[in-house]
Amino acid sequence: QAQLVESGGGLVQTGCSLTLTCTLSGRDFVIYANNILGWFRQAPGKVREFVAGVTWRNYKRLYADSVKGRFTILRYAAENAVSLQMNNLEPEDTAVYYCARNPSGTLYYDETKYDNWGQGTQVTVSS
Repeated sequence: QAQLVESGGGLVQTGCSLTLTCTLSGRDFVIYANNILGWFRQAPGKVREFVAGVTWRNYKRLYADSVKGRFTILRYAAENAVSLQMNNLEPEDTAVYYCARNPSGTLYYDETKYDNWGQGTQVTVSS
């Protein structure tokens, strides 16, 4: 029923910024109070990894060490959306970025806890 749609990806140079947006839609879409909305990414030949997550109710945020201090996840409750502000991008950030929802309220980084996924948006950082 629920659909998560990512947007904002593209090609940028090293050191530049991008902001990704994840819009949660659906006529009967429901976000539970303890849901976590998270961002994951997967580069070619690599496993999918956790990037950032935010609890819907309490706005508690957690970041992967690789992006901490550079990326910021934001919640827009009224719009049913989350964003990922990415600063000082590096070639190592090149990946498909996915938005997902975790209904468990715990283990931000555990992708098995997420039960809804978007289709992904490509971010490419050139040197």
